[in-house]
Amino acid sequence: MLIVFHSKSAAEVLMFGNHALPILRAAGKKFESDELPERGVITREQLPAAIEGIERAMAISKETEEGPETDDDNDDKVHPISEPVSFRRRAYPLLAMLRLANEKQEDVQWEPATVW
Repeated sequence: MLIVFHSKSAAEVLMFGNHALPILRAAGKKFESDELPERGVITREQLPAAIEGIERAMAISKETEEGPETDDDNDDKVHPISEPVSFRRRAYPLLAMLRLANEKQEDVQWEPATVW
């Protein structure tokens, strides 16, 4: 399911539900099942804790993603398009939205994206 995050203070963020679920869990949202509810909200009161939780998860993710650095200019390197998208890269647009919403004290909501 494709979902869209809305906030008055930022542009919309589109994300697949299965990719948004771990980010929202890091933000402190509790879900009874392993599926993201179609609609939800992060209230302005929840924003500081949500931002902190995502930043903490991004820091942990960064530590586990970084491999040993080498100066080997080898042709065996994987092309960036073939690499999996990291938690940090997936979470960053939503984190930026949450930060802006926190500054303006506005809620962030999500719902299914409209079909084009």
